[in-house]
Amino acid sequence: METAERFRAAVEKRDLAALDDLFTEDIRLYSPVKFTPFEGKQAVLGLFGVLLRVFGDLRYIGYFEGAAETSTDGEPLPGAILPFRATVDGKQVHGIDLLQFDEAGRVREFTVMVRPQSAVQALGQAVLAGLVADGLVPAPPTA
Repeated sequence: METAERFRAAVEKRDLAALDDLFTEDIRLYSPVKFTPFEGKQAVLGLFGVLLRVFGDLRYIGYFEGAAETSTDGEPLPGAILPFRATVDGKQVHGIDLLQFDEAGRVREFTVMVRPQSAVQALGQAVLAGLVADGLVPAPPTA
């Protein structure tokens, strides 16, 4: 089974151990709600632990493959785009997961795009709350 199919199956089963096997140690995940990427397998798996709780009714609805230039070194990497639908705090989310693979077929870069803006805002709030609850980031200062 190729990496994109294994990734899809792991997410749909909410199986973090299966995702661990698919990521490089130096994976970068570009989020729609954070300016800088999540870097490293531990950080990305922590984020996925939150995402798998936050996204309700997550389902992939398609598959496209090709190659795209990576942000780290400018070299094109084979990859896949997986369009998805989900809900976050009652808001409908439309999105894509862009996976870029290394030479061994593991996920090296991961970019998430989400729309509409209200869904991005709901996702950002829910993910931050989950990251704080899991002790992965400090709580933001209160006003």
